[in-house]
Amino acid sequence: MEILLVDGYNMIGDWPDLKVLRDHDLSAARDLLVEKMAEYQAYTGMRVIVVFDAHFVPGTETKFKNYRIEVIYTKENESADERIEKLAKELKDIRTKVHVATSDFLEQWVTFGLGALRKSARELAIEVNQIEKRITRKVDDIKKQKRHSTLTLSDEVAEIFEKWRRGDR
Repeated sequence: MEILLVDGYNMIGDWPDLKVLRDHDLSAARDLLVEKMAEYQAYTGMRVIVVFDAHFVPGTETKFKNYRIEVIYTKENESADERIEKLAKELKDIRTKVHVATSDFLEQWVTFGLGALRKSARELAIEVNQIEKRITRKVDDIKKQKRHSTLTLSDEVAEIFEKWRRGDR
């Protein structure tokens, strides 16, 4: 099994499209990152956990799943780096390969010392963009083949199928 731990605000601060969105609507930037990570998870089969610092969302620690992506908002006075280090230590075993996506150099080295593999925000952005392009090409190829079903789907049913494909039930 492979697991990707993502420093959420680090990605938002580094990816150009998320950075622009963040300046107007931080919540929308978080949502878009989670959507992109859902596509990444669906395409790669990796388990993805996105960690956000609590200082942007005050209160107690919160965990939830969105599109089968695990999203964690840390406890107050706990940084995303601290939580990612704990998770890397807890999740790493002989059968599990843990990757940590952050551009924080110190965090990369700490988690590397714990046995995790490093992935910069830029590297992850390149991977996500390549996956999006592959998916678009595949959809375009299918459309060009003009496969017609005798079963016509309403927009509502097509939307339900799309949610299932992404893992959001």
